[in-house]
Amino acid sequence: MNEIVTKSNLNNLVHRGKVRDTHSFRNGELLMVSTDRISAYDVVMPNGIPNKGAILNQISEFWFNLTSHIVPNHLIHIALDDENIDAPSKIKRRAMFVHEANRIDVECVARGYITGSALEEYESSGCIAGLAIPPGMVEGDKFNEPIFTPATKAEEGHDENITLQQMSSMVGSDLANRLKLLTLEIYEYAHDYALKKGIIIADTKMEFGLINNEIHLIDELLTPDSSRFWDASGYKPGKSQPNFDKQFVRDWLNSQKWDREPPAPILPQEIISKTSVRYEEAFNKLVGTQLR
Repeated sequence: MNEIVTKSNLNNLVHRGKVRDTHSFRNGELLMVSTDRISAYDVVMPNGIPNKGAILNQISEFWFNLTSHIVPNHLIHIALDDENIDAPSKIKRRAMFVHEANRIDVECVARGYITGSALEEYESSGCIAGLAIPPGMVEGDKFNEPIFTPATKAEEGHDENITLQQMSSMVGSDLANRLKLLTLEIYEYAHDYALKKGIIIADTKMEFGLINNEIHLIDELLTPDSSRFWDASGYKPGKSQPNFDKQFVRDWLNSQKWDREPPAPILPQEIISKTSVRYEEAFNKLVGTQLR
């Protein structure tokens, strides 16, 4: 007999991240709920973005299914597809059942275009994550080929960019190189797919874990939270690109002269509404269906 999820099951919180709450369900399985919380510069904002959790949940499901031929992932199924759930619809829309994994504590970042912290590092040193980058690049320029720039996975505070050599010392050179190749393969596959839908995936971050000693994608995948989604029709290097992600929130925060340390300023309703619209537009363009 299938075990039924109830509101009481949702009290079994085992981990609270910046955006996701993970609950124990049964041996080897977890219920992962994407909330409407939004973070920027690794700080959670005081107020959230309506529908964001449902978008992250359902777009991750889409990408997990689309990339499963490259590498397996932790998804069992999303809660919307499970009848054995006695929980509010607002939970079902944003929840997925996943296999429990031993997380590899490194963020795997693929970058196809120069922007964000990579641009800042490049302008100060001429390098990104220890890689020498050709001179003369400007905001939004495309790299000759995508680059891999790992980062530490911080529970609190800011993640820090590291080199592949530093990553190798943390997890071993064989695993580090395997994760690099997988990250770049998934990125290039997704980039080519999204471009046909009018979106440039400028960069994205992924997390991996081990299930039965086999590498699996975990957490989220290619969402407007974990990626930069640019409008391909308005793409032009040398400026900030029109986007469908949380850059709109970052830009507003930068205009407030915030020091990127908690507490973050309260987001105005206009910023919240416009960000929600951008997230849903990214979902509709990429997935091709309406949000459930």
